[in-house]
Amino acid sequence: MTGDAEAFATAIDASGFRELPVTAKHVAAVAKWPLHHADPFDRMLLAQAFLEPLRLVTADKALIVYGGAVELV
Repeated sequence: MTGDAEAFATAIDASGFRELPVTAKHVAAVAKWPLHHADPFDRMLLAQAFLEPLRLVTADKALIVYGGAVELV
């Protein structure tokens, strides 16, 4: 499994995508929002999308209540 993770990390680097760290401002944003969706990882992705600003493209209909940066596919 380690080889797969390393290959994945190498492929991300080669693709030109940049990693987005979780920062204190992201954590602070999550703490202020209503708990429409309890998944902590999804909430962190939302915080990053709103604050950077980026688009969060998702098939999860529960996230659409946050509006703005969320795009349902």
